[in-house]
Amino acid sequence: MSNYNSYGTLSVLAIKTGVNPKEAWKLAAIDIFDSKSSQDKGCPKNTYLGLCEEGLVKGIPKGNYTRSVKNKDYALKALKILKSNSSSTFSPKALWEKLELGNKRHNSQMDVVIALWVNGLIK
Repeated sequence: MSNYNSYGTLSVLAIKTGVNPKEAWKLAAIDIFDSKSSQDKGCPKNTYLGLCEEGLVKGIPKGNYTRSVKNKDYALKALKILKSNSSSTFSPKALWEKLELGNKRHNSQMDVVIALWVNGLIK
């Protein structure tokens, strides 16, 4: 059993398509979700694109992939936590809580980060 939801699975699948990150996310989302709203959900997508944008995802060149600032920032902070606690395992909820964002609610961002991390897809 994986420690992340379908958006985590989607992020791993998107990398394997070999196309640009935006198109890869779109294609993988169609494969995983029937619902258009699930396919278009912004928070996990922008988390993935933010990590790609920074050149942190193996096989994806640094580039301009998202205008999202917050989701990319959450992902970068989460990666710092994972890297400094590499012997620990986090659930998406526990990792989100480590970000100390007060009442801000998790919206599958950490599922993407954890999936990429545990599958060895972070540079």
